[in-house]
Amino acid sequence: MSALRTNDDTWDIATSVGSTAVMVAAARASETEGADPLIRDPYARLLVAGAGTGVWEALLDESLVDKVAEIDPEIAAVYHHMRNYQAVRTHFFDAYFADAAESGIRQVVILASGLDSRAYRLDWPAGTVVYEIDQPKVLDYKEQTLAAHGVTPAAVRRAVAIDLRQDWPVALTAAGFDTAAPTAWLAEGLLMYLPAESQDRLFEQITALSAPGSRIAAETAGNHRSDERREQMSERFKKIAETIGLTQTVDIEDLMYRDEDRAAVDAWLDEHGWRASAQPSTAEMRRLNRWTGVTMTDDEDAFSEFVTAVRT
Repeated sequence: MSALRTNDDTWDIATSVGSTAVMVAAARASETEGADPLIRDPYARLLVAGAGTGVWEALLDESLVDKVAEIDPEIAAVYHHMRNYQAVRTHFFDAYFADAAESGIRQVVILASGLDSRAYRLDWPAGTVVYEIDQPKVLDYKEQTLAAHGVTPAAVRRAVAIDLRQDWPVALTAAGFDTAAPTAWLAEGLLMYLPAESQDRLFEQITALSAPGSRIAAETAGNHRSDERREQMSERFKKIAETIGLTQTVDIEDLMYRDEDRAAVDAWLDEHGWRASAQPSTAEMRRLNRWTGVTMTDDEDAFSEFVTAVRT
């Protein structure tokens, strides 16, 4: 179970699960501005700068990261490792959408879209419609922030402001979703924040809405590290935050559901009308020369897989 979650909790961009979107956007901004970036997200820094989470905005300051390295070199290495992971993950799913578009798919659904900027930054073919589903306050923040800087979508973007625990299929179809058209779905940075039964229900709903030829991509929840190791890391992060004057934020793992009986995504899809394959994220990081050997990477099973599938 999750330590901080309830069945009816909600959030904006600076609290609870919403704040994790800022963390991911900060990683994309850092990657974009680094040497030889894997991905380019020109809007990530804009979205992070006004979010008001404190710690994630601070991580855009490289001099602060250098201070972290002086206090605890391993924690600084963990930060760089996780930034590499986010870059590799973004790169993988960007390629997934490019392949889907090349195959002729023109309908896209990004589940729990957070501060995902793909509707704005990817080179979508004419006629592509991108549906973004997330909490109302999260979608409003992104849309208003980018509009204030004159940024417009590169595809037809339709925001569907609803919690995925509610009847989102009805809201999606009301926004114009065509159940007869092949769709490219994305569940990135989502499944770990759902209990096992909600994960199954989500894929059942997606399957019911998916015409033959539809595609889906998902980042699996992965396994969780031992409570002892997690507590050690949490205390070290807390010490660093206090030393350099950062406001202590929620421990992200407290927001996640630790369900031992969670279904393997590729196996579930194979059994429900999809043809699936899974790529270990660790293998993808190594393929792209972004693997960093730090203590937290000793247990590679703790890392997620990137699953893709086609509806048969």
